Amino acid sequence: MSTERSAAENPSSTAGSRTAPGPRTTARRPRGAVREGLIAAGLELARAGGPDAVVLREATRIVGVVPNAAYRHFADRDELLAAVCAAAMAELGARMAAAVAAVPGERGDADAAFGRMAAVGTAYLAFAREEPKLFATAFAVPEQHPYFVPENAAGSDRTPLGQLRDVLDELVEAGLLDPRRREGVEFPVWSTVHGLAVLIEQGPLRVAPEEDVRLLTDKVLGFIAESLLAGVPEAGA
Repeated sequence: MSTERSAAENPSSTAGSRTAPGPRTTARRPRGAVREGLIAAGLELARAGGPDAVVLREATRIVGVVPNAAYRHFADRDELLAAVCAAAMAELGARMAAAVAAVPGERGDADAAFGRMAAVGTAYLAFAREEPKLFATAFAVPEQHPYFVPENAAGSDRTPLGQLRDVLDELVEAGLLDPRRREGVEFPVWSTVHGLAVLIEQGPLRVAPEEDVRLLTDKVLGFIAESLLAGVPEAGA
């Protein structure tokens, strides 16, 4: 058998028959893609397991980068968690904004203003029930980090607090809330709705029948509305 035939039938028998591997190519990630990817991964970890589930190493595994890559974007786990908390809060704010936008009527119309106020509270409670671990994460910002949610492209405040303030301002514009009572009233309103959310998810109401929870929700939101609308000056007064 000739050498040429042997090499043709068994290419691995000669070094010259091997094809040299080509140069390896690595896809370059766009600037900021790793950081945003880690936040998105952390958000999904939080959605499944709450704030304690947000771990740098697991986030890098999901994104597909080496663990050390995370430290180019976040000083430590708490810094990643703070960013994930802000993203969770932004998701809550977006849910509330969508509910407000779904209420028909011009700004300043009394019925529309009242409906948007109710939509804010209802959306907040719905998010707490549907995304309990993400809801908890939104309020788990590490002590050394401030609460912060970036404004949207239009510059409007889409945080839960920003949404609440806006509908309260509209109540004043519609003549439903005494402007003398407006300053700071968002905090007792928020505290009341948030307290109900905690009672439903973590407190004694977690074992209450669905119908009871619905009735209590209506009662609390009605209580807030009555408190806000009380004492509105009569026209011409």
